[in-house]
Amino acid sequence: MANNVNITSNGIQKVLRNYNEKQALAEYIWNGFDASARTVEISYTANELGFIDGLEISDDGHGINFDNLSVKFAPFFESEKSLQLPMNKNRSVMHGKNGVGRLTFFKFANDAEWQTTFLHHGALHSGRISIGIHALNNYQARLLDIPLNDKAGTRVIFSNMKISAEDLDLEMIPYLKAEFCWFLELNKRSGYTILVNGKKLDYSDYIQDYEEDLLIRYEETDTVFKLKFVQWKESLHKELSKAYFINEKNEELYKEYTTLNKKADEYFHSVYIQSEFFSDFDFSGTEFDTQVKLYQRSKNSPEFKFLLKKVNELLRAKRKVFLKEYSSRLLERYEREGVIANTADTLSGTAHKKDLSNLIKTLYEIQPKLFSNLSIDQKKTFVSLLDTILASDQRQQMMPILGSIVEMEEDEKAELMAILMP
Repeated sequence: MANNVNITSNGIQKVLRNYNEKQALAEYIWNGFDASARTVEISYTANELGFIDGLEISDDGHGINFDNLSVKFAPFFESEKSLQLPMNKNRSVMHGKNGVGRLTFFKFANDAEWQTTFLHHGALHSGRISIGIHALNNYQARLLDIPLNDKAGTRVIFSNMKISAEDLDLEMIPYLKAEFCWFLELNKRSGYTILVNGKKLDYSDYIQDYEEDLLIRYEETDTVFKLKFVQWKESLHKELSKAYFINEKNEELYKEYTTLNKKADEYFHSVYIQSEFFSDFDFSGTEFDTQVKLYQRSKNSPEFKFLLKKVNELLRAKRKVFLKEYSSRLLERYEREGVIANTADTLSGTAHKKDLSNLIKTLYEIQPKLFSNLSIDQKKTFVSLLDTILASDQRQQMMPILGSIVEMEEDEKAELMAILMP
């Protein structure tokens, strides 16, 4: 049977603006996990010239029930806002939205066919769905007389490829690591896996720091929280830095941004917190909600407030080490870019340059925002200002200037004053 996708060519063009081939490929993997898959596999073959002969993505999810095709392949909205595919704000489920992601294959292939097996009324059924690049608003679907497999799942076969094996190896696979590393860590104990030609997607090269089985105990009620901290070398795309709250069954119940998310540095991190305490927990309120809760366990619980305090202490301690290491790399970059001018090769010149370098490092460690999003000329101007103030011994004037540029916490101000006015 032929069916029109409820989206016009103009709507599809809007999707084209929102996706590249890497994002499109990732969307098919998300579709598998949205379908409760534990394993999603990418399989491809390339010829001697490096061109891809074929690409498949298969999963062991619940398949696509043909009764739901209109929902899975016919998005209801065409506005640009509706075509965005955001992750659920507080749960890592249902990444896809209204089937739009299934239409993005044309970024890397000309044709796509879904071979799906699903359970319906206690029996397995299979069907095929196909779409071509020249008729994106029309899909062909037919049920098969005999199931293709003895278990549910979906296999998407892409043909007439637009990408090469080099594109996959050098661009798309690294993109998938940054896209899914946090999600695979979240579901590691549940066995979630991405395979590429039979091998697990290895994202270990994206890990900067890793520590697990950290215990936080609230003594008064003997409540125990088990933590896993991961610092990433790259940004996590739209996911950013979050804390994930998991029950004793390894089920994610809630997630939220950490207090150190988007602090104008490259401290990308995830915190996974597991405890029986989160069973029957009310995440709906805020930490400062003063209303009486029907649930004993909520964000107002002393255990939860104690937990957040300890997590923030851990994150700040880890961040301090990272910023100290990163500040040295910042200085090296400033040297290469000519931001820090060479001083005379004298004892006084060398000492002055050392003082300036130490001040830049310390300022970065206290407040990275001072150094973010600056052009080369702005960097030179800022460093020249610091240099002038140091040379004139008017260090007391620096605090009002810095305070007018960026807000600082009281403890940060105190730390900076201790350096400027020893």
